[in-house]
Amino acid sequence: MDKRIYLLTIVAFIVGMVELIIGGILDLVAIDLDVTVGQAGLLISIFSVVFAIAGPLLLAATSNVERKKLTQWSLVVFFIGNVIAIIAPSYSVLMAARVIAAASGALLVVLCVTLASNIASEAYRGRAIGLVFMGISGSLVLGVPFGLMLGNAFGWRAPFILIAFLTIICIAGVYFFMEEFAPRPSIPIREQLKTLKQSKLFFAQLTSLLFLAGHLTLYGYLTPFLKTTLGLNGTWVSIVYLIFGVAAVMGGGIGGMLADRFGTKISIIGIISVFALTMFVIPYTTFSLPVFLVVMVIWSMLSWAVTPAQQSYLIESAPHSSDIQQSLNNSALHFGIAIGSFIGSVVIEQSAVEYNATIGAMFIVLALGAAVFSMTRGETETVAKEHIS
Repeated sequence: MDKRIYLLTIVAFIVGMVELIIGGILDLVAIDLDVTVGQAGLLISIFSVVFAIAGPLLLAATSNVERKKLTQWSLVVFFIGNVIAIIAPSYSVLMAARVIAAASGALLVVLCVTLASNIASEAYRGRAIGLVFMGISGSLVLGVPFGLMLGNAFGWRAPFILIAFLTIICIAGVYFFMEEFAPRPSIPIREQLKTLKQSKLFFAQLTSLLFLAGHLTLYGYLTPFLKTTLGLNGTWVSIVYLIFGVAAVMGGGIGGMLADRFGTKISIIGIISVFALTMFVIPYTTFSLPVFLVVMVIWSMLSWAVTPAQQSYLIESAPHSSDIQQSLNNSALHFGIAIGSFIGSVVIEQSAVEYNATIGAMFIVLALGAAVFSMTRGETETVAKEHIS
């Protein structure tokens, strides 16, 4: 496989790392910028909302720009956004930095996928795209705990310094090693959204949104949850995040095997059901760290185990518009992250972080309902076929 694919994977890793890195250092940001933990949590929400909206819009707006040049300029803007975060003197400036990083980052992920598919030979194209998405998932489960360790050791701005440094390396890598690629015609946003007129696809996408919303209601505020309910210090919090990340990576592989063996529908229903039960149980395990860790490992594994089955289900449900559904699903996931982190901030502000798991579990139950509803709809794909033809 072309080694430049790994450069694109690193770019995707960096972008993914920026999105949720705030979650592990919420308390540090809140103290330094004199805001509440709930307000600091909105820094996740704004990033995810902008990411979900900006990706399709910017891709359409830049459809005529040569891809290598567009990737370089997107990396430069992404770098600027993170530099602003490093020097941000106030909460509002940091919020603006998150908007800049999210918009450029959303475009970068799409460009990485596009470049990977162009660089790789036909035999390795699927694997190349998979590597790019592995960079994103790897950043969410492994980059965040590493950023948390840096934040606890050197302050909350330290992870952003690392990200800015890595971005400079990526800019140089793209400049020296990437060739020019002519732009391809993009699919208009209106045409993409038309596919959601089918209830089967709409509720499948809604399942992803609600699932991530429920997950982030707790995961986005895991640091204050651990410190409040278990009394853990910064070092132990970092260890817990690392365990979570390793378990989540394992969960992705297990989820793929479950989907292959039992089918996508049974896997999705089973994983979401157990995931909901696990989140309901979590608040009752904090009397013992070992007990909590066992349940948390199950929670973390299931949080990523559903992804392979859900992606396969979308492809099965819409074979003629699978690329559109993957794009829409990316937006749905980020809207879910935004909603979950927002709901989590409201729960903390209005009551206490101990209730985040229970509220999140309620969203998971709604996700289960959406999944069942989608699976009981018909198999027609009229809109997608019309678009292809």
